[in-house]
Amino acid sequence: GAGPFGTLKHEVGVHRVQRVPVNDTKLQTSSASIVVLPEAEKVDVEISEGDLRIDTYRSGGNGGQSVNTTDSAVRITHLPTGTVVAIQDERSQHQNKRKALRVLAARIREAQEERRRMEAKSERSAQIGRGDRSERIRTYNYAQDRITDHRVQKTVHGIGKIASGLLVEEFSEHLKERELNTRLELLERGEEN
Repeated sequence: GAGPFGTLKHEVGVHRVQRVPVNDTKLQTSSASIVVLPEAEKVDVEISEGDLRIDTYRSGGNGGQSVNTTDSAVRITHLPTGTVVAIQDERSQHQNKRKALRVLAARIREAQEERRRMEAKSERSAQIGRGDRSERIRTYNYAQDRITDHRVQKTVHGIGKIASGLLVEEFSEHLKERELNTRLELLERGEEN
């Protein structure tokens, strides 16, 4: 993909940092898990009339002239999702139907957003893995001024350059090539659409 996600998606994983603190002489190792997710798109709900079953019935409840005399209550079932909304708040069937359609759209939108949240949570968990140092994708060794990307077995010197963004493209190009080769192999084997 284009833009930041297309470049930063290759930074996903465990980054190991090896440094010697100012007040010590021993090499210390830390790690950080990096997660990169695409920006979520707004969920638009389009409901087709063919996907709905609309039932009318007599409203129930306490008093009033139109209670139990007209079929003003509305129950709408969205067949693909099985979501059901029943409204009998208003006096007319048309008002109840409009209100039920708004409530139905809101419930379907919320269900879709919840599904997207769960997918994003699953993706985030898959990217983080266990977070162990053994899952490292890159090592930053400050003592030797060295960065090693373990996926493409590439080592570059100049940690200051990567910290300022100058070496990101160098690793990114190798990782894009690796991704392309993996996809081509999958296509040749017929495992990717």
